[in-house]
Amino acid sequence: MNLLQKLLARTRSPLPPSQVLVFQIHGCPVSITFKRHASARRFTLRAARDGASFVLTLPKRASLEEAKRFALKSEGWIARVLAKQPTRAVIVPGASIPFRGETFRISDTPPTRGVVTCDTDQKLIIVPGRPEHLPRRLRDFLKKEALRALDQATRHYALAMGTAFKRLTVRDQKSRWGSCSSDGSLSYSWRLILAPPFVLDYVAAHEVAHLLEMNHGPRFWRLVLKHCARTRDAKAWLKTHGPSLHSV
Repeated sequence: MNLLQKLLARTRSPLPPSQVLVFQIHGCPVSITFKRHASARRFTLRAARDGASFVLTLPKRASLEEAKRFALKSEGWIARVLAKQPTRAVIVPGASIPFRGETFRISDTPPTRGVVTCDTDQKLIIVPGRPEHLPRRLRDFLKKEALRALDQATRHYALAMGTAFKRLTVRDQKSRWGSCSSDGSLSYSWRLILAPPFVLDYVAAHEVAHLLEMNHGPRFWRLVLKHCARTRDAKAWLKTHGPSLHSV
């Protein structure tokens, strides 16, 4: 292998996997994901979408120890960001949560068995069962609703754009509302079901467009805007209200 080949091989070598470390910031545990990026030239720290954790991007060959020191020097900024985050909702009977962009009240029922149901007229989500199981059962219901709605929206846009996806999953993603892999797999945050339908719809269009354009260039945005009329409204909504979806 000549010198040029060695340099090219070094340039193309895979990035080390991300590392998640927990720091004590003003007495509270805070999760920070250390993520290397091939084009990064300096350390950058940003809040993840959940509002409770952070992502620190560092150059490909930067020292992890130096990155840790950078994070610790930023504890004042981290504390200020955390102080601005909305208080997490307490999931108990009578509490209110967002659902499809509207405010719904959580209601329990006497039976210890039964499926979670939604009364759209009364704006109620009815969760039967033991009180200690209510948070888990509610989130399971929300995840199923998110999967159903996102599958429907994704299939619609895949057909409209003349493409296809391999697999669709919903997770509790902290830093993205959706993602598209090179093999055609799509992943979304289940919390999109809490947002207005036009927001969920936009994220589906965005990720389907990535099946054709794996970038955010002009051709990508032309494709999204062509098929999703409320793209700008949805982006503005997520910028303003997105962090509040992680309070549930």
